Amino acid sequence: MDRLMAMETYISVVEMGSFSGAARRLKLGQPAVSKTIARLEEHLGARLLLRSTRGLTPTDAGQRFYEHAKRVIDQADEAEQAVQDTSRGLSGTLRVSAPVTFARLHILPALQTFLDKHPNLNIDLSLDDHNIDLLGEGTDVALRMGELQDSSMTARHISQSRRLVVGTPRYFSRTGIPQTPTDLAQHQAIVYVLRGGGESWSFSQNGREVAMIVSGRIRVNAAEGIRTAVLADMGIAVASVWMFSEELAQGQVQVVLPDWELPPIDLWAVFPSGRLVSAKARAFVDFVDNVMAR
Repeated sequence: MDRLMAMETYISVVEMGSFSGAARRLKLGQPAVSKTIARLEEHLGARLLLRSTRGLTPTDAGQRFYEHAKRVIDQADEAEQAVQDTSRGLSGTLRVSAPVTFARLHILPALQTFLDKHPNLNIDLSLDDHNIDLLGEGTDVALRMGELQDSSMTARHISQSRRLVVGTPRYFSRTGIPQTPTDLAQHQAIVYVLRGGGESWSFSQNGREVAMIVSGRIRVNAAEGIRTAVLADMGIAVASVWMFSEELAQGQVQVVLPDWELPPIDLWAVFPSGRLVSAKARAFVDFVDNVMAR
């Protein structure tokens, strides 16, 4: 029995819910599909499917076999694609997830150079500050910031940025410039409530540490909100250099407490667990690495 073919047939039966549906998908006769499943069950010594008037559903053993078989077939497809990518160059569609503001400021402006290098490759770029289910969304690679919550994921560290306390000169002309972390209690903070943000910060200077809780009337869950509120002179923010790199260079945003250090933030490339990393994904991460090294 051809095991890969049997797995593909079983996967199609489960996903289509019937032998006839699987036969149409695979362009086979229904008797051939039924015979393959019967031989598979005999080979495994277990019943994989429950038959009812509503169709076919997997047994507990059948569900476990489906999940493992799906991973095997996916990996076989990825291995084949990796060889094709090597011999023909990168092609097809690369599905990427990235934080909205970071991608807008740093990835999209440089992306044309990557596309020019790989003319047969398309990019499906999903922008979201929240972490998504990579396998569920069919994502090839995700750019993520901060600490990785799932240690089982395959990840590659790309870069690291300092965090700073920033505000506009107009805001500080109204409120005065804080001289120590404790002075921040007198300021309106724009608080980023997603991972790596929050109200509690630990400042350090020459071995001395000061814990500080900032507060304000505005809390947002997207970096675009932080940028907009700060640039509208509404308050201060703890932010990475990445978030305000252009405005810092032009003097539109001012750094305060420059002699105090905050925990840095890391940029990672994360790949779906249990899958081979494609040549397309590796090439894209190399591209991001080069962008951030400039």
